[in-house]
Amino acid sequence: MRVISGELGGRRLVTPDGTTTRPTTDKVRQAVFNSLTHSGVIDGAVVVDLYAGSGALGIEALSRGAARCTFVERDREALRSLRANITALHLDDRATVVTSDVLAWVPSVRGVDLAFVDPPYSFEAWARLLGVLDAGLVVAEAGAEVAAPPGWDILRSRRYGRTWVTVLERVASPPA
Repeated sequence: MRVISGELGGRRLVTPDGTTTRPTTDKVRQAVFNSLTHSGVIDGAVVVDLYAGSGALGIEALSRGAARCTFVERDREALRSLRANITALHLDDRATVVTSDVLAWVPSVRGVDLAFVDPPYSFEAWARLLGVLDAGLVVAEAGAEVAAPPGWDILRSRRYGRTWVTVLERVASPPA
């Protein structure tokens, strides 16, 4: 796996061993980031990468001009890969790694411009997560299209093989 474009384009990423994570393919990342770049939402953005795995989504955002990214992951192998990637790419000053369960951590975060959410395909708590996530835009990767709960609109949804990418925009403020 590699960084697709931007200042770190072409650099290789370490991925965790085993089957506990499912890295986003280069094809999917390229399609998502081409769309986001065209929309002008990445440059200077505050980003979170939830269920970060190796950090490929957040690192791609940083490579393409995001100001900061917080990576949230709890799997030990994934955390080793994530930290190795951040160090190898000299992103320590723009990246924060949080070792936590995503659903436990998300209510504490505020002021996020863009959130990447790539949980296991068996994840079923989308409405709960989106109900407390304070972000303007969410890129959700799942095994099926993610339904928009109250307060969110689907901007677009596309299937790439067995992966669905749903982009949601907040239309109402999250609960206080």
